[in-house]
Amino acid sequence: MSDLKSTRSLATGGHWFVIGAALLWGTTGTAQAFAPAGFDPKVIGALRLLIGGIVLLGLASYRRELGKLRDWAWIPVVMAAAFTASYQLCFFAAVAKTGVAVGTVVGIGSAPIVGGLLGRFFRGEQLSRRWILATLLAISGCGLLSLTGGDIAVDPLGILLALGAGASYAAYTLMIKGLLEKHSPNAVMAVVVSVGALMLTPMLIGIDLDWLLQPRSIGVILHLGVATMALSYWLFARGLQTVQVGTAVTLSLAEPMTAATLGIIVLGEQLNAQAFFGICLIFSGLVVLVLKRKAREHQAAT
Repeated sequence: MSDLKSTRSLATGGHWFVIGAALLWGTTGTAQAFAPAGFDPKVIGALRLLIGGIVLLGLASYRRELGKLRDWAWIPVVMAAAFTASYQLCFFAAVAKTGVAVGTVVGIGSAPIVGGLLGRFFRGEQLSRRWILATLLAISGCGLLSLTGGDIAVDPLGILLALGAGASYAAYTLMIKGLLEKHSPNAVMAVVVSVGALMLTPMLIGIDLDWLLQPRSIGVILHLGVATMALSYWLFARGLQTVQVGTAVTLSLAEPMTAATLGIIVLGEQLNAQAFFGICLIFSGLVVLVLKRKAREHQAAT
């Protein structure tokens, strides 16, 4: 009985690890708002992976968790790294083509659907009614939130790129889930993020990086690399050990909720009724996934 309770406690804790990661990801947009004029979003994405990979690699090396090269299944590692890199490229390109609003709602909003289907087909994970309800609530909220005000440009190529970003994130989650069955979260994230960083490093060649010499730029890059990459991906991997792929991707919709809240509190953006209901819908979806599970576990324990 005690082992069963321990397992259930770990499962519940996994939800909070994933939400914690999403909360950190939600600070990305606010952090970029403090970057000086002239910054290149693609360069920021590449540097984010590079710094995050260095930090995670240092942690895993210090804890001696990397093991030997032959211990790793390199095809899943390279695939996970490629999906991590492609998400960065697809998302930034989608936003440039179709705007932040549509790029965000299509990219982030499509990920839970793709993640749930991938988990079902490749891992046999069940798509419960609770997951379906939570996903519908969160995606609806994401739609209201992302389509609040501003110019909306529906560019076909931009839509495809945004769908590519959502699919990349979901596929990355699926690959990480498999790697975690044989390696520690520290080791998995260190290897995957580092390989992904190597894939994007050529983008830094021949790019004007003078804007990086400013103290504010250094602060922004360090925050993005250490907090929104190294720490958040470590939390995400810890949570993914006990959380299904589809559930993890749905919980990640806490990211746009956090971004919108910080935009209001930190950047002084206005909160209209549509944005307010969007935040409430996303929060409701997260509550459905987390609190109902806790209620069932309490009943089973008694």
